[in-house]
Amino acid sequence: MELSKAEVISASTTALVQKNSTASALPELRGAEILIKSLQAEGVEFVWGYPGGAVLHIYDAFYKQNTIQHVLVRHEQGAVHAADGYARATGNVGVALVTSGPGATNAVTGIATAYMDSIPMVIITGQVPTHAIGLDAFQECDTVGITRPVVKHNFLVKDVADLAETMKKAFHIARSGRPGPVVVDIPKDVSFKKIPYAGYPSSVEMRSYNPVRKGHGGQIRKAMQLLLGAKRPYIYTGGGVLLSNASAELRVLVDMLGFPCTNTLMGLGAYPASDPKFLGMLGMHGTVEANNAMQHCDVLLAVGARFDDRVIGNPKHFAQNERKIIHIDIDPSSISKRVKVDIPIVGDVKDVLCEMIAMMKEGAQKPDSGALGAWWSTIEGWRASQCLQYDPGNGEVIKPQYVVETLWNMTKDADTYITSDVGQHQMWAAQYYRFDEPRRWINSGGLGTMGVGIPYAMGIKLAKPDSEVFCITGEGSVQMCIQELSTCLQYNTPIKIVSLNNRYLGMVRQWQELEYEGRYSHSYMDALPNFVKLAEAYGHVGMLIERPQDVEPALREARKLKDRTVFMDFRTDPTENVFPMVKAGMGITEMLLGSEDL
Repeated sequence: MELSKAEVISASTTALVQKNSTASALPELRGAEILIKSLQAEGVEFVWGYPGGAVLHIYDAFYKQNTIQHVLVRHEQGAVHAADGYARATGNVGVALVTSGPGATNAVTGIATAYMDSIPMVIITGQVPTHAIGLDAFQECDTVGITRPVVKHNFLVKDVADLAETMKKAFHIARSGRPGPVVVDIPKDVSFKKIPYAGYPSSVEMRSYNPVRKGHGGQIRKAMQLLLGAKRPYIYTGGGVLLSNASAELRVLVDMLGFPCTNTLMGLGAYPASDPKFLGMLGMHGTVEANNAMQHCDVLLAVGARFDDRVIGNPKHFAQNERKIIHIDIDPSSISKRVKVDIPIVGDVKDVLCEMIAMMKEGAQKPDSGALGAWWSTIEGWRASQCLQYDPGNGEVIKPQYVVETLWNMTKDADTYITSDVGQHQMWAAQYYRFDEPRRWINSGGLGTMGVGIPYAMGIKLAKPDSEVFCITGEGSVQMCIQELSTCLQYNTPIKIVSLNNRYLGMVRQWQELEYEGRYSHSYMDALPNFVKLAEAYGHVGMLIERPQDVEPALREARKLKDRTVFMDFRTDPTENVFPMVKAGMGITEMLLGSEDL
C-alpha cells in the first residue's frame, strides 16, 4: 500500500527529529579533543612533538588529559626519529606531532627515514585554517604535496566530522601490510570546531586497500619442493622478518632444514648471530662467507628482503651465476623489482613461514644430507678466512672495532638495545655486536640518515626503562641532533652514548681514500666541541677515553651510572677503514678485505 504524501512527510520529519535528538544527546567535542580520543583508543602511550600556532588547540587538549605522555623535543626531526625508534623497538605505531610550515618540513627527514625502512608511524601535522589554504598564509606549506613521495599515505582533514574515521584509517594503513608512515594534516579551524562525537570507529573498511596476508598454498608447496631438492641452499632474510614478528618461525625453519642463513643490515637479530648456521651480515660490508654463499648457492630463499644495491652489488654480476630464487614479501611491488625471481610468494612473512614449517612436518622429504654436507664444507672454507679480524694496533691508539667488541662482551647477556647513527661506526656496530634477539639493533638502513642515534635511543628508553640503551655514533653524526640531550634530561631517559671519534666523516674519508686518491675534501672535522664539557652543560656525565686500556673501565663506569645519561668520547684511530668492502659497481664477491687490497 502506498503512503500518502502527508504520511511520507510525517515519517521523514520523525526520522529527522530522532536523528537530531540522538545528536543532541551526544557530547560535543572540539576536533582537538576528538584527536586525543582517537589516540587513546589506539592505545598510544607517547607522542613526541613540538608546539606551534597551528596546533595550539591540540596542545590545549593534551594539557587536559593524563593518559598519553607528550615528550617535548628540541627539533621536529628529533620528534619523528624518537617516535620511529620507539616503533622499531616495540612494533607499535610511533606517533609524532608537529606544527605547520617549518614544523612539517623539519619532520620530512624523519618521515622519509621511516618510509625507507617500512616503519609504522602516524605523523600529525598542523595546517593553516581551511579558508587560508593556498593563500600563502603565515607558516603555510603544502604538507600533503611535500610528503607524498615519502609516506605510505597522507590525509588532509577538511571536515571535523571526518577526523575520527581518518585517524582510524591512518593507524590501520600504518600498521598493516607493508608498514609505513602516514601523515594526517589538520587545519587549525578543524581542530577548534565542535561537533557531536559518536565515538571512535571499531573497524575500518577501505575498498581500495586490502593487503594480502596469506600466501598462495600452491606457490608455497612449489617453494618447499625446490628447497628440499637443493644442493647448495641459502636463506637470505631482511627487515620484513622483524616487521612481521616472525623471528621465532624463521629460527624453527632454519633449524629444521639445517641450511646456512644470513641477515641484511636491517634484519640483524632475526636469526641468532651466535648460531653456527648464521654466516654474518651480507652485502657491501658483509662477510666473505655470507657474500660467497649468496653468489654460489643454487636455491635462494629470500624472506622479507628486497635485493637492494647495498646487498647484491652489481645486478649483472649477481645474475652471472644461475640459481633459483624464492621470494616471500608482503609487498608485491618488491618482488622481481631488481632481481627476477622464480617463485614469488606474496603474503605476510610470519604466515608463510608457518605454512612452510607445517609442510616440513607433514612431508616425508628431507634435505639432501650429502650435498648439504659438501656445501657446508665449502662455506667453512670461506669462513676460515676470518674476514672480520683486525689489526689491534700498537696499544697506543683505540681501534673502533675493539670498542664495539668490548661493549658486546659486557652486555651480551643483559637486556640491551643498540642504536647507531650512519657511517663507519654503524658498520662496525653491525659487524662486531653479535645480535641474538630481534628488534635490538635500531639504525637507519634505507635512507642512511645521520643524527638518528640519540633520538632513537631516547624513544626506546622511554618504552623500555629497565633496559640498557646504547647509542653507537660518531663525532659527525652525533652533532646532527645533539640538542636532544636536553630532552633526555627533561624526561629522564638515561642513555649511554658511545662516540667513536676519529675526527673525520669516516665513511666519506674512506671512499675518498679508495676512489679519489686520498683527496680528503671537507671530510676532516677542524673545530670539534669539547664533548665532555658539552655533555656536562646539558646536565649529563661526560668521559674522554684516549687509551685502549681505558675502554673497558669507562664502559663499566658508565653502566654503573644507571640513572645518568653518559657521553663517552672515544678517540679512535683516524686511519681505520671498514672491511670487507665491495666498491661501487662491483659484484658482491669482489671484496676488499683489508689495506693490503688497496
